[in-house]
Amino acid sequence: MMRRLLVAAVVHLAVAASLPAQSARLRPRDVDTLPSRPATARIAYGRDSLQFGDLRLPEGRGPFPVVVMIHGGCWMHRLASLQNTTALSDALRDAGVATWNVEYRRYDNPGGGWPGTMRDIGDAVDSLRGLARRYPLDLQRVVLAGHSAGGHLALWAAARARLPVGSPLYVKDPLPVAAAIALGGPGDLRDFMTYGQRSCGDAVIDKLLGGTFDEVPDRWRQVSPAEMLPLGVRQRLIVGDADFIMPERARDAYVALARSKGDTIDLIVVPDAGHFEVIAPVAKAWPQVRDAILELLR
Repeated sequence: MMRRLLVAAVVHLAVAASLPAQSARLRPRDVDTLPSRPATARIAYGRDSLQFGDLRLPEGRGPFPVVVMIHGGCWMHRLASLQNTTALSDALRDAGVATWNVEYRRYDNPGGGWPGTMRDIGDAVDSLRGLARRYPLDLQRVVLAGHSAGGHLALWAAARARLPVGSPLYVKDPLPVAAAIALGGPGDLRDFMTYGQRSCGDAVIDKLLGGTFDEVPDRWRQVSPAEMLPLGVRQRLIVGDADFIMPERARDAYVALARSKGDTIDLIVVPDAGHFEVIAPVAKAWPQVRDAILELLR
């Protein structure tokens, strides 16, 4: 185990030396090309070609705590895939955590958008029950973590027990989770529409949900974590201090709202980090991000 950690550290240092200077900030493709080892298994959780995940197990007998990892990309297929969170998932495996890095349909995929994108995330989380019959997973210690748009989906998935019975997203017995982590991701979709065009373009949430808030308010209320508060699970926002996708006003407003509704929520602002440093094991931000995730699994 120690030898593997040392080898991984040497590789990460070598890759870090070849990446743009921290002042230039990491880009999506920089993160996509970070080193990682093959998953323990690639497993389908549904019939669509995008309904699968990569399971990574640490060395040892387990049972292991689990982080469900959800990549971002503005809910759009062309911007990102689970490759964007592969290095992060692999680094958490080195820290003794099983990771379930999931792919899903976005609004520009057949079957994605409303309600398919959210259904995929819910199905991927609930599929851990079946995986735990084949692999040594501790379902009492499951944390959902997502980056950017995936951060929104992690918060949402943690709140599924609050969905009304008549909702297309409702399931009778969603898998309970210990916490939800948003890595540079929004908790309030209506607020995101006021600033998110800088990163995702205009009306992206309208495309995800099939209409504006005025047109389909029930959909927005069933998908935006801010509308579903209190979520009833511990939440943690981890944001780089230079992350323009999650500006200070937006993150502070969501934290204040969640606390006012009775939720336990932490805000961790990582110094000298932009949007992608928080998912890059080669970045200076990594030890703080890793420890913040592991603390929720103890």
